[in-house]
Amino acid sequence: MMTTASERTTIRVALVEDDAGTLRSLRRMLATDEGCLCVGGFSTVAEATDAIPRLRPDVVLVDVKLPDGTGVDAVRALAPLLPETEFVMLTIYEDGDVIFDALSAGAHGYLIKPVRTEQLLAACHDVLEGGTPMSNVVARRIVRSFEPQTSLPPPEQLGPREREVLELLAAGAMYKQVAKKLDISLNTVRTYIRRIYKKLHVNSRHAAVERFKKMR
Repeated sequence: MMTTASERTTIRVALVEDDAGTLRSLRRMLATDEGCLCVGGFSTVAEATDAIPRLRPDVVLVDVKLPDGTGVDAVRALAPLLPETEFVMLTIYEDGDVIFDALSAGAHGYLIKPVRTEQLLAACHDVLEGGTPMSNVVARRIVRSFEPQTSLPPPEQLGPREREVLELLAAGAMYKQVAKKLDISLNTVRTYIRRIYKKLHVNSRHAAVERFKKMR
């Protein structure tokens, strides 16, 4: 039988974080709340996807950048297996694409590091009550993504390589797939995308693709 938020006495929390110091800090934060129990900490996507389904935590706090992939990959793999578990991203990345990819994968919260103890604990409780805990900067990015595009200044001309990158994004390719297709590094892909966003006056993949369609 599914446990409701009001019936739950202890929130079981799993951590996916590759920095040992940050992992220790998060454990200490959780330990200050008698209602939270850390049931495990994992530093890679492989470790997390192997162990967390057996632990069946209530909440999983997930970093984005991991040694063998991304936290988004972990959420995408775990969410279908744990329909009663809530996932909250905990990261330094404010990029619009990462935010929307994480939410699309199944995350229901997105916090920007560094996070305060009270903010972390509130997020664990809030997400189980049906809330969507987000740092203010993330909430603003999401709101801006829905703003009308008619007031945007005219886009700047994209270079040939920038158009190639955007064509692949429009076709649904992920950053790693773009890098492989164009035989360039992942960091180079990110550099091109930052330039594209600046030239098109947008801040997310979705907005860039929509504006690009109108330019064709």
